[in-house]
Amino acid sequence: MHGFPEATRRSRTREAMGAAAGADALWWPDASICPSPNQDARPNGLEPELIVIHAIRLPPGQFGGRFIEQLFTNSLNPLEHPFFEEIADLRVSAHALIGRDGLATQFVSFDRRAWHAGASCWNGRERCNDFSIGIELEGCDERAFTDEQYSALVRLIRWLRERFPRLAAEDAIAGHSDIAPGRKTDPGPHFNWHRLWAGLAEESGT
Repeated sequence: MHGFPEATRRSRTREAMGAAAGADALWWPDASICPSPNQDARPNGLEPELIVIHAIRLPPGQFGGRFIEQLFTNSLNPLEHPFFEEIADLRVSAHALIGRDGLATQFVSFDRRAWHAGASCWNGRERCNDFSIGIELEGCDERAFTDEQYSALVRLIRWLRERFPRLAAEDAIAGHSDIAPGRKTDPGPHFNWHRLWAGLAEESGT
């Protein structure tokens, strides 16, 4: 994923755009595209009202490589690492992943439902996948996120808010741990929420 040469990334983006673009598809121009089969239509014409921030690294203790992409495209080889035997049959995805280098990969068009939240509740509403956008940051509970990741995250959220006005609401951004307390801990204690809010305020000119 983030280990591909830049020319390869651009080529994959163009090819995927041609294959995946639809009349209503929403793909972030700054991201490479790797369509995931783990997605479907949002119910009843719902639009995104919530951004959920996640953190992931595969395998545990390691950054880089293509393993997250392989997980989201059902191509993870369980023989490559003992941990993969536990998760290879999962059918999950996120809308986008931001690597440690700030480079983004998009797996699901933002107007469709990615399978990222699991059992979840936000403001009394369950099934958060129905009305949310899932953004994965390559990271973990034990390490700080990078400057490049915060910069890309702010740019992506700003872009999303221009297209889905409800995402500009004060409570429209949450961590996975906020919508699945006790079950999930990400993005973890090292995610700097103040830095995110400050970046978004600066971008919006407020």
